[in-house]
Amino acid sequence: MSDVQIGFAGIGILLALIALRVPIGVSLIGVSFFGIWVLVGDRAAWGSLGVIPYSFAASWHLSSVPMFLLMGFLCYHAGLTKGMFDAARMWLSRLPGGLAIATVFGAAGFAAVTGSSVACAAAMGRIAVPEMMRHRYAPSLATGTVAAAGTIGALIPPSILMILYGIIAEVPISQLFLGGVGAGLLTTFGYIAVIVIRAKLNPELAPPLHEEVTFRDKVLALRETWPVFLLMLGVFGGLFSGAFTPSEAGAVGAALATIIAAVKGSLTWASFRDALVETLLTSASLFIIAIGASMLTRFLAFSGAGDYLSDSVSAIGADPLMLLIGISLIYLLLGMFLEPIGAMLLTLPILLPILDTAGFSLIWFGVLLTKFLEIGMITPPIGLNVFVIKGVVGDLASTGLIFRGIAWFLVADLFVVVALIAFPQIILYLPNLLG
Repeated sequence: MSDVQIGFAGIGILLALIALRVPIGVSLIGVSFFGIWVLVGDRAAWGSLGVIPYSFAASWHLSSVPMFLLMGFLCYHAGLTKGMFDAARMWLSRLPGGLAIATVFGAAGFAAVTGSSVACAAAMGRIAVPEMMRHRYAPSLATGTVAAAGTIGALIPPSILMILYGIIAEVPISQLFLGGVGAGLLTTFGYIAVIVIRAKLNPELAPPLHEEVTFRDKVLALRETWPVFLLMLGVFGGLFSGAFTPSEAGAVGAALATIIAAVKGSLTWASFRDALVETLLTSASLFIIAIGASMLTRFLAFSGAGDYLSDSVSAIGADPLMLLIGISLIYLLLGMFLEPIGAMLLTLPILLPILDTAGFSLIWFGVLLTKFLEIGMITPPIGLNVFVIKGVVGDLASTGLIFRGIAWFLVADLFVVVALIAFPQIILYLPNLLG
């Protein structure tokens, strides 16, 4: 068996292990370790196992991941983002499906202080679903809106997915953040269009609100949004002005979130402890998967399988559009069964050389990839955001009902993806303008 054949056999074994529900980090590390052993011997395999985890985890750029996670969890547990939903509800309640639209705007605001789709869905689920249910919204619309809106959390910066992608693809993280703004806003307005159309076609899904809201009430509601706007100003103002790097921005954001929560009086020892524990658990799981992906890259380099795929694409002169359609189908399929970070780190070592050969902008593809992975968060049978919302609402809605509520938003997502592919400047305009 040739080295390239060993590389492809390793990929096949890896996919089989994942299908058998072996944790993806364990699968990546195990296949890569034994693959390197077969190719170049036991000393190289043990050497890789000793060097790669340290060299990856010791990366200065990776320090931003736990810091941005801590910032998001602090905002969530200290309730700093609740004012965003309340203000949006006051200003948008008169529109068709106003509470659902307010949920989408609230999620966009929460997305600006956390890079986690799951955290965004969980936070908005606890705030918005009971409010919509109280006003007799259809459970499918209420839960589907929150599950879909949670995906905005990984598109609007800061984004944990984009940070990891930027480190692996060696592209500027600040450029990815800027590119994510266009994709995030387009997704936001796509979801709002779905809500308005559905509420117009069937008003029983979202009964009009009859509560009296004065202009003074609306202005007062805006006062409660100051924690989010101050945090956004501090983090992104300093980041894009050059006052600090993306790696330092996470630490600044976490410190600023702690100070704001303390000043607001919503920071307790219990909430601070919960934020720390969740940050540690999430960071550890991310690092194990990422270390496995780094080892897979080394294994594929030794075997030559990655170069073989890249050279094959160049040799056959593949149509870039057909290549992109193929990659899109791969990610949409993987998204049905894998969580986003696992799907991304599993495929990037193979796809990055191919994309580079085909001449695609890695900034554009990074944002598009994030969108594909977030679609997977609401795609059956394993849409993580759906199960997060199910955990929040309990017996108020079945899992099947939530998935039915998601269907309309998936249609909007497909239109967004087509627009991002057909008009790359939606993503690249801000990076080109400010980069």
